[in-house]
Amino acid sequence: MAASAKSFLADAGYGEQELDANSALMELDKGLRSGKLGEQCEAVVRFPRLFQKYPFPILINSAFLKLADVFRVGNNFLRLCVLKVTQQSEKHLEKILNVDEFVKRVFSVIHSNDPVARAITLRMLGSMASIIPERKNAHHSIRQSLDSHDNVEVEAAIFAAANFSAQSKDFAAGICNKISEMIQGLATPVDLKLKLIPILQHMHHDASLASSSRQLLQQLVTSYPSTKMVIVTLHTFTLLAASSLVDIPKQIQLLLQYLKNDPRKAVKRLAIQDLKLLANKTPHTWSRENIQALCESALHTPYDSLKLGMLSVLSTLSGTIAIKQYFSSAPGTAATTAKSFDLVKLAQECCYHNNRGIAAHGVQILTNISASCQEKDLLPLEQDAVFGLEALLVLCSQDDSPGAQATLKITLTCMVKLVKCRPHLSQSVVESLLTQLHSAQDAARILMCHCLAAIAMQLPVLADGMLGDLMDLYKLIGRSATDKKQELLVSLATVIFVSSRKALSSEVKTVIKQQLENASNGWTAYRIARQASRMGNHDMARELYQSLLTQVASEHFYFWLNSLKEFSHAEQCLTGLQEDNYSSALSCIAEALKSYHKGIASLTAASTPLNPLSFQCGFVKLRIDLLQAFSQLICTCNSLKTSPPPAIATTIAMTSGNDLQRCGRISNQACMKHSMEEFRNLATRYGDLYQSSFDADSATLRNVELQQQSCLLISHAIEALILDPESASFQEYSSNGTTHVESEYERRMMSVFNHVLEEVESLNRKYAPVSYLASNTCLSNAVIALLKVPLSFQRYFFQKLQSTSIKLALSPSPRNPAEPIAVQNNQQLALKVEGVVQHGFKPGLFRKIQSVCLNVSSVLQSKSGQDYKIPIDNMTNEMEQRVEPHNDYFSTQFLLNFVILGTHNITVESSVIDSNGIVWKTGPKTTIFVKSLEDPYSQQVRLQQQQGQPPSQQQQQRTAYSRF
Repeated sequence: MAASAKSFLADAGYGEQELDANSALMELDKGLRSGKLGEQCEAVVRFPRLFQKYPFPILINSAFLKLADVFRVGNNFLRLCVLKVTQQSEKHLEKILNVDEFVKRVFSVIHSNDPVARAITLRMLGSMASIIPERKNAHHSIRQSLDSHDNVEVEAAIFAAANFSAQSKDFAAGICNKISEMIQGLATPVDLKLKLIPILQHMHHDASLASSSRQLLQQLVTSYPSTKMVIVTLHTFTLLAASSLVDIPKQIQLLLQYLKNDPRKAVKRLAIQDLKLLANKTPHTWSRENIQALCESALHTPYDSLKLGMLSVLSTLSGTIAIKQYFSSAPGTAATTAKSFDLVKLAQECCYHNNRGIAAHGVQILTNISASCQEKDLLPLEQDAVFGLEALLVLCSQDDSPGAQATLKITLTCMVKLVKCRPHLSQSVVESLLTQLHSAQDAARILMCHCLAAIAMQLPVLADGMLGDLMDLYKLIGRSATDKKQELLVSLATVIFVSSRKALSSEVKTVIKQQLENASNGWTAYRIARQASRMGNHDMARELYQSLLTQVASEHFYFWLNSLKEFSHAEQCLTGLQEDNYSSALSCIAEALKSYHKGIASLTAASTPLNPLSFQCGFVKLRIDLLQAFSQLICTCNSLKTSPPPAIATTIAMTSGNDLQRCGRISNQACMKHSMEEFRNLATRYGDLYQSSFDADSATLRNVELQQQSCLLISHAIEALILDPESASFQEYSSNGTTHVESEYERRMMSVFNHVLEEVESLNRKYAPVSYLASNTCLSNAVIALLKVPLSFQRYFFQKLQSTSIKLALSPSPRNPAEPIAVQNNQQLALKVEGVVQHGFKPGLFRKIQSVCLNVSSVLQSKSGQDYKIPIDNMTNEMEQRVEPHNDYFSTQFLLNFVILGTHNITVESSVIDSNGIVWKTGPKTTIFVKSLEDPYSQQVRLQQQQGQPPSQQQQQRTAYSRF
């Protein structure tokens, strides 16, 4: 296990001096044994870093046992340090193997005469509740300490009681009555009652326990009307309802009642906060009456702070299913009654409120209503939403304060949402954004440019006439080199790239380059080049990458930029393709391939062990193979012109019953069939690349999917036109056009797909069987049409926002990786597989791991001894298990048979399954060797048989199990 932890560290690449797990633990153990208190404390507080670095059970178990010893014999300050370490490392607690020994050492301090030591021990037990939920001695100690006369110990017991109640049903049921007595007892101080009440939020393990806790809380609300008691009790009430789920409608009514009738602002604020919690968690439980009551309270309250809170709840609800329930429950159609709804009245009233936050929530509600209720005629509401958004845009774009920027973000998000669901409003929204860009602050301009780019990616609303305004603004940005100016240069350049549907004019490129030379640094130029590559403006990108080559200090960065320059040049070569000009197309593809091969060499040189650029290399290699396949297909189609099929080819095909004879000798050489299989193979490889890109954003995955679909499209066209016209079906391909288009690149690719499918289908219907000339022209034009769409290099090619990796440790594992593990052939090997899921800065940004699929297989590498007739089942091991990680750790075991003598190669491969049930082949793949040896008794019997001696009677009766 120590060896596996060592290999785990070597793979982790932390950039520190490498120590194996045992050495690191010994270093800290030396500090724990020191006679100086400071060194002991320093050693204790370094343990969380050790757990993060070596998150496998064998080390964590040893470390926690050492910490338990320190807790047992140390002073209270050391105990407090151990407590903090335990609380910080809560997710590693379940990896403790000797739980009994660990608890025994900690629990011994509970019998101390020092109440502070007992209090720290109680907090320690509470922090460990997840691994010892049913320990009766811990339960008993907590109950006893609740009756203590020392306040520190009682507070610690309350903390432990809350944690155990959350984990253990038995403890919660047993402690509920005691908590109830203490809360209702006259001897209990009020401040202690305030700390005891929140324990009741954990009494949700069964219906009767939740019901009794709810009754107690109901009594407390009426018996103790003071502000603090009402606030604590109501909040506990809400948390209990949210966990037990059955009483949420009652809780919503109770909170609305307090919001309406209680005059205290603090109680009203608490009611709004809890309503927001329930709106986020269970919007489907809100009835029309609940929303109506909230609207009435918001309409009648004179306080802006309370109105803001209520509108926040309503804006949350307006983006969920609750809004449809609100409108559908009322009689009449929306066209005649929409304005009569209190929610609509409230939103329209608040749209132009002098408080920015209230106005933002008002327009958010109107936007959500317009987006959610598209089947209703809500034209007045749409106009109100647009006017409100424009008013907020003018107000917030002039203000540089953080509050104004937050409101502006909400406003711009609403604009994107409104344009997405109501495309006819896009023109007015875009015009107002462009008008306001000139007078806005720099921070606001950046956000507005992001909004413009998001809208233009969905809809082609930025016409060429608007490009002049953008260029004028680009010139006016100024020569300042502040961070805001740099960010604005990138944002505005992105909008220009999105708005220019065709290649950038030389004038536009000159303006951008001049501005970059005057006011930008190299990083800004790289970001603009990256955006140009994403938007398909490869000519501009190539020039910018070229200018940056001499500005980097690392050779890896140089090779990276050089590869990007070559890829941009290659894609630029393909923009000159023209239909029906096949010789020119072949020369363009050849030139592009030349640049791509240069680029892949640079890309390989740019990769490092810590950053292998595996996705980038895989994507580019597939692009090279795709271009070669396209080139080969055009050559095959062209060859038919020089050697067309004979005039009697159709007659031969009808006589022989083989339609392929219509194509003459081409079909005999099986060139077309080979080409079709090649495109299908490429589609499979694109699918593998898709499955291995767990951390990629959705736009990148959609890009890979489009490349895969283009391969399938061409293979389908070859089959439908030449190989098997009768069995080719158009059903599975016709649904592609119904998906929602997210980018200009996708829009153009989908247009090409539909056009090619229509051409193939019309040829099949009009001219059956299709002539060789028409089919070849159609195929060649389809290839050129696909290549004319500029390739988009999406975000994941440049930037990884989510990082997820799995580290595996196998047990038993050899000290030397090349050394095999010895196993007797009449025994089974218990292979334990442990793993840790490691995350980057933004875990679960795009998708989360639901479970890990482990596949174990063994292959016989070299056989030793005689060949025996052995059943096929015993010759191979092929097993698969799915395990769900808990706190990013998982563990499972496999039993493997090695009946055949010799060396076996065991491969353990992991893949992950996300929350949608999709399997991602993320790896890693780990290999160990096993040497299967003959057991001594069988070896002895075989030797005796070879020497001609019959085995003795005693030996005949002996079996491998007799010694047991």
